[in-house]
Amino acid sequence: MNLTERDKAHLWHPLTQHKLKPNHLPIVKAKGSSLYDNQGKEYIDGIASWYTCMYGHCNDSIISKIKVQLDVLDQVVFSGFTHKPAIELSEKLMAILPSNQNKLFFSDNGSTAVDVAIKMALQYFFNKKEKRTRIIALEDAFHGDTFGAMSVSGLSVYNGPFESFLLTIDRIKVPTKDNLKTVITNFKNLVDTGEIAAIIYEPLVQGANSMRMYDADLLDELLAIAKENNVIAIADEIMTGFGKTAKNFASEYMLHQPDIICMSKSLTAGIAPMALTSCTQKIYEAFCDDDITKGFFHGHTYSANPLACTAAIAGIDLLVSKEIQDRILEISTRHLDFETRIKNHKNVNATRCLGVIFALDLKVKMDRYGSLRDTLFNYFMEEGVFLRPLGNTIYILPPFVITNKELERIYEVIENALELV
Repeated sequence: MNLTERDKAHLWHPLTQHKLKPNHLPIVKAKGSSLYDNQGKEYIDGIASWYTCMYGHCNDSIISKIKVQLDVLDQVVFSGFTHKPAIELSEKLMAILPSNQNKLFFSDNGSTAVDVAIKMALQYFFNKKEKRTRIIALEDAFHGDTFGAMSVSGLSVYNGPFESFLLTIDRIKVPTKDNLKTVITNFKNLVDTGEIAAIIYEPLVQGANSMRMYDADLLDELLAIAKENNVIAIADEIMTGFGKTAKNFASEYMLHQPDIICMSKSLTAGIAPMALTSCTQKIYEAFCDDDITKGFFHGHTYSANPLACTAAIAGIDLLVSKEIQDRILEISTRHLDFETRIKNHKNVNATRCLGVIFALDLKVKMDRYGSLRDTLFNYFMEEGVFLRPLGNTIYILPPFVITNKELERIYEVIENALELV
């Protein structure tokens, strides 16, 4: 049997209705901005494999450091032990995180980073003997697939079968210039109950919600209210973190910084699964007590895996380098140029970009995983470009190392695809 047939024998893929899509394309190699299938065809990875491989696939610099670490320490329990890669990573991160962040808690992926944040916020008030048990989330957010993360998410296409099992969450609309007064009123009314422990949000870009973008100054108004009322602000930077918005973290666009930050995806440059939840010293101190039960009893077997930490250290070294910072600026500029040339196309409804993130909405109604969306996806793949439309939204979030020629090829294929609509 070939790889496709062997795959069908036992594997169950994410976000897939296997009755309708039984076949999956074998990818056998990746390098830089390219993926290669089992027939030798090359595809430009226009979304950095779900925003993870931001420094390119199989980056030589990162791999060489992991190989060295592999000969020294592969895995060790992080409860009761520590190790140099975790310590060095903490130091590297503190140099680029918002200045109010002071402690790091390891877990395995973006969803678990969110679960950790939710539990931190709720136990913070529990430890202080304050009855705050409610959390505010933005409508149509996506924060992950575990039960806590699903609870604060709002896209029913992912969570529908589980809604009766989730935490009760208060939701407010994403603030816009048109609805800001109403959103602020609703937010204040919830906060005034004295029962709100936290607000969780994706700063400036709701990724799974078709790369919806909103203004920093509007979010800042909500964060100011949260600060005034001791409501913990949780920034989900799993997608936006590590340079994608042209700042190390999207939270840097705001005056008011979060109390807790969730990180994963490109944290380890796409090489190993790992997540971090950072918090302020104030949050951490609520768990430090002679009473052992006030500790944070949450743990993952692979917390702070030395190989994943090494990948993250190498990734941060690249992120802050002049070469990568220059590429981020170049990609951002080229996105803006592409936006100018495409935004008035008869089949384009709206465009937006921030940093290396570009998105356009088509002037057509389309199911998120419907046939027209599949037609676009298949066309992109035929043309050697890997993009995953979110319904009628086509977006680009390429590796920082993508060449200008590769980027222009993505733009050309999208322009050509507009005629399919």
